Amino acid sequence: MAGDAAHVHSPFGGQGLNVGLLDAVNLGWKLAAVVCDRMPESLLDSYTEERHPIAARVLANTRAQVALMRPDVMTDALREIVADLMSLDEGTRYFGEMISGIRIRYDLGSDHPSVGRLSGNFALGDDCAETTLFDQMEDGRAVLVDATDGAASAIAARWDILVRCVPRRGGASLLIRPDACIAWAADDADTTGLDAALTRWFGPAMQ
Repeated sequence: MAGDAAHVHSPFGGQGLNVGLLDAVNLGWKLAAVVCDRMPESLLDSYTEERHPIAARVLANTRAQVALMRPDVMTDALREIVADLMSLDEGTRYFGEMISGIRIRYDLGSDHPSVGRLSGNFALGDDCAETTLFDQMEDGRAVLVDATDGAASAIAARWDILVRCVPRRGGASLLIRPDACIAWAADDADTTGLDAALTRWFGPAMQ
């Protein structure tokens, strides 16, 4: 269902493989939710809505990379500029994230800059000593990282089988889907929109 066997673009950098892995991660938890009758089939529509633009971007990226291999004077000049950009930390980060497939943002309808992006791994606060976000995601549940002194967790508790709540001292509160996509975020104690995000991605409250 997802993979890298039939290339429609250059395999340079393994970008098709990276996209295939992220496709599978994006779709897997949604299929599980539908098969287990926790969510309607309409949830699966979000797979195409989220992943198709990413695949289109990969096609554009690989076409640009192939164009940079042309043996002519004009492309030589362009290659030098790209090399200069890649010598900068920001340039290296940009191209690395682009090729790996993690420089993405799904349009989830939020103005918060973190919503729609994939969360990286990070250490959690003192109340969760010696643990990281990815440790908390191992059982396939969503994770609510709560920096609101429990206000957000009180809301998410109604989805307790599907969402694990973990405390955080300082920083943003984040609702992170099983595919590591940030579905909701708040930089202060405001929990506006959390209930709607939980319902959107995990169905009606169970309590």
